[in-house]
Amino acid sequence: MPQLQASPDIDFSTATYRDAYSRINGIVIEGEQEAHANYIRLTEMLPEHKDELLRLSKMEARHKKGFEACGRNLEVTPDLDFAQQFFADLHRNFQVAAEAGQVVPCLVIQSLIIECFAIAAYNIYIPVADPFARKITEGVVKDEYTHLNFGEEWLKENFNRVKDEIEAANRQNLPLVWRMLNEVEQDAKVLGMEKEALVEDFMIQYGEALSNIGFSTKDIMRMSALGLAAA
Repeated sequence: MPQLQASPDIDFSTATYRDAYSRINGIVIEGEQEAHANYIRLTEMLPEHKDELLRLSKMEARHKKGFEACGRNLEVTPDLDFAQQFFADLHRNFQVAAEAGQVVPCLVIQSLIIECFAIAAYNIYIPVADPFARKITEGVVKDEYTHLNFGEEWLKENFNRVKDEIEAANRQNLPLVWRMLNEVEQDAKVLGMEKEALVEDFMIQYGEALSNIGFSTKDIMRMSALGLAAA
């Protein structure tokens, strides 16, 4: 995890900052809500892990409340309509897979892609956050690593059986991440978060997760490259 530093001289009260923050805050709130609902849905497909998945879903609900408090602290109303559109494609792909009882794409979307996306965003945000949000986010990011670990461990245990399914889910969903990063680039920059740093941190988190699951370095490079040219 990057070394945390003091925030640069950012005026958190300007109209420009508050406008950008309304969308970023909406995204993190909606992201935690999506995760909460996704882990509950996964209990239907992985009933033997129900207690653990419910524990993770409750943690995501707490995170959502924490980020709602961050918005209130800056007197900013989160743009949840924008956030729902932001996650719409990943949401739809998760729901389609869940309806079909396909555990692997659901875990790739939630436990790998969304969690790695969140960890990368929080890592880059913490050094430039206002003091209240920094404290909240530091607590959240520690939890997210445990959520990532759940998906890693399940996919690792079943790797030989599900490798092709993981690669298929990666092909379908990873390009969406680059579109999402492009969509939020300007707002993130206003908050002091450079897109290149977000891409780099995501690639590190995602690559490490794929390695832990059992993919070779060559596999990871090939899988991670999907859609990267558009990033």
